[in-house]
Parts: sequence; structure tokens; C-alpha cells
Amino acid sequence: MFDLTGKIALVSGGAKGIGKGIVIALKNSGAHVIIADIDDVAGNKTKNELGVDFMHLDVTHQTACEKVVDDVVKAHGKLDILCSNTGIFPQATIKEMTEADWDKMHTVNLKGMFFLVKAALRVMEKQKQGRVIITSSITGAITGYPGWSHYGASKAGQLGFMRSAALEYARHGITINAVMPGNILTEGLQAQGEAYLNQMKASIPTHTLGEPEDIGYAAAFFASNEAKYITGQTIIVDGGQILPESPEALL
Repeated sequence: MFDLTGKIALVSGGAKGIGKGIVIALKNSGAHVIIADIDDVAGNKTKNELGVDFMHLDVTHQTACEKVVDDVVKAHGKLDILCSNTGIFPQATIKEMTEADWDKMHTVNLKGMFFLVKAALRVMEKQKQGRVIITSSITGAITGYPGWSHYGASKAGQLGFMRSAALEYARHGITINAVMPGNILTEGLQAQGEAYLNQMKASIPTHTLGEPEDIGYAAAFFASNEAKYITGQTIIVDGGQILPESPEALL
């Protein structure tokens, strides 16, 4: 099951963190994976480490997204899977947040997703098949956290886009779904500090943080033939974080 042999997959933000976990899972399932990332150093490092391809991409430029997709098709003849994973999550309280803070978050997380997904759908519609997987978050659509109102808004916005997009493209053999990670132990999460990590572990029923490959496995499922009848849906991968009604439920 979940055999992706012969499939061509593009993973944005795949150089490190959750994106790298997605790359690993897709590659282990047999897909030929291309990383698209703005970080050339990390991208080339992961390319050499995993034996995948790497292309530079700044998702905030629509023409750059179109070119990357076109280059993938030119090199491989098709694009079967897009994992739109690029995202940022700097913190800012509403009181201190500026218009620039808000715009940057939405430009990368929401508009960047739109640019890349739109470019991929143009190709997939001609192919009459394709899989689009968006990395969203439990933050915004289900939970909140002080300092991430702009992040939560961008991630909830991705899900609103996904549901309507799934309706528009279902007739073309294309599925569009999303993975909603909880707290995954990435470089970005580690940068929040030990106190934050311990606080998060205490709030999760498993008392552990997720690994990037945990998100990758969910993405591989959505990309598989076994998931062909699933579209416009989400999978929450959070160790049960959203389940407790109160701290007492974790005892």
C-alpha cells in the first residue's frame, strides 16, 4: 500500500523541518521527489543527504512558482503530487503586530500557497490526475496560541481555500487535502526554547512531540491511489493534543 513508484512529487519548503519529513516519506514510498525551497544551503544539503532533486523557489513570486512547475514537467513529463508546505511562524501579539507583520505572514503562508497550487493545478488539469496536499495546522482552525493570531488566520485560510478548490477540480481527477500538524519537533519549534517544548509536551496526551516523518506519512497517504476517493478533507496529526477538555483529563 501507498506505493508511489513512478510518481513525480514536488515539495515546497522541503529542505528541513516538516517539509524534510514529507520528502523522506514520499521518497521511501517510491516517488521521485523534488525539493523547492528558498534556503539554498539547506536545500542542497538535504538533496545530497537523501538523493533527491533541489530547485530554488521563493513562493511569494507567482512567476517563480509557475517556472518551477514548468521546469519539473519539462524534466519529468508530468507532476503527480504537490505538497505545498512552505510556511513561517514568527510570533507577535496583536498589540505589537504591525501591518508589515500581518502582510508578510499571509504573503508567505497563504498567497504563496495559492501561487504554487494554482501553477500545479494548471498542469494536473491537463493530465486529468493529480494530488495536492497542503500543510496547514491545528492552530487557527481549531486551537489558538497568544502571539500567533496572524499565523492562525493564515492556516485557517488555507483550509477555506482547500475546500472550494477541491470542488472545482474533483471532476478532473485531482484531489486536494490538508494535513494539520500539532507540535512537531523541528528546528523552528526548538527555537521556541526548552520551556515552550516542555509546556507543549505536558499538554499532549502522549507527552511527546511529533516527528517530521509523522506528517510525511499522512501526506504519503493522501498522495496514494488508496486515497483516490478522498478530497477536501483534513488529517490531524497531533498526538491527541486537541482532545482534552481540561488539564485534569491528562492525568
